[in-house]
Amino acid sequence: MFSLKEVADIIDGRVVSDNTDKVVNKVIPFELAGKDDDAISWVSDKNLSKLKTISKGVYIVSEKVDKSNVGEKSFIIVREPRYAFSKIMKVFFKQESLAKIEVTAIIDKNANISNNVYIGCNVVIEKNCKIGSGTRIGHNTVILENTIIGNNVIIGCNCTIGGTGFGYVKNEDGYYTLIPHAGIVEIEDNVEIGNNVAIDRAVLGKTIIQYNTKIDNLVHIAHGVSIGENSIITANSTISGSCQIGSNTWLGPSSVILNKIDVEANAQIGIGAVVVRDIKANDKVFGNPARSTKGC
Repeated sequence: MFSLKEVADIIDGRVVSDNTDKVVNKVIPFELAGKDDDAISWVSDKNLSKLKTISKGVYIVSEKVDKSNVGEKSFIIVREPRYAFSKIMKVFFKQESLAKIEVTAIIDKNANISNNVYIGCNVVIEKNCKIGSGTRIGHNTVILENTIIGNNVIIGCNCTIGGTGFGYVKNEDGYYTLIPHAGIVEIEDNVEIGNNVAIDRAVLGKTIIQYNTKIDNLVHIAHGVSIGENSIITANSTISGSCQIGSNTWLGPSSVILNKIDVEANAQIGIGAVVVRDIKANDKVFGNPARSTKGC
């Protein structure tokens, strides 16, 4: 249970209410709002007009809200309502850190496992891997040799990190033969990886996922890829070998980037786009083949 002032302090907000003694006991989606006066939700600017038909509850809103419409409701005004709501969610649904290695996990004696980690059922961690403090690895995930995983990383279930890449050349008889992959995968601090993700090790050097990048389910990241910090890679994306992805990039669902492409910082790649040439910083592209929104 939190008072309006306590909630406002947590999210750095300003209270607008005729009842400053009101308390908040639960968090609900906006679709269920209006029934309980002690429930809090957030409201996008698009939905602010719907507040006119609601008489109860606490709402995290932007400055665009009609303050004269507060009535018996309560508003907490913030700069970014969705982000503020996520902070409240973390308070109400705080997850305790679970430091545990499940008995069915298989960990090589030469792996370096830090304190305060969770390693799920049937996880395999091969030799010379390094797992940082506070990291969580989901069930059935395989971490292959020499992989480096930083602190506070989250890896989902059924992932393969550090596998051999799909790199082949034809021999003198015209048959494809695998190129040895002697590199590694490095995953920096605060990276989050969903379920069923494959990240291949480099031929030489490393495949690297930089600080605070978030990767959705069913993503494939090929050998020698570099992904800059704070990027978002959404579900079913494919990043082919040796691509360089800048920081703060956004890849839409089912997007594909061909090998050896450079995507500069702050670029956005649309849903289902197929990228066949380099993308400049701050550009937005869509379609197959992907083309810039500039000039459209």
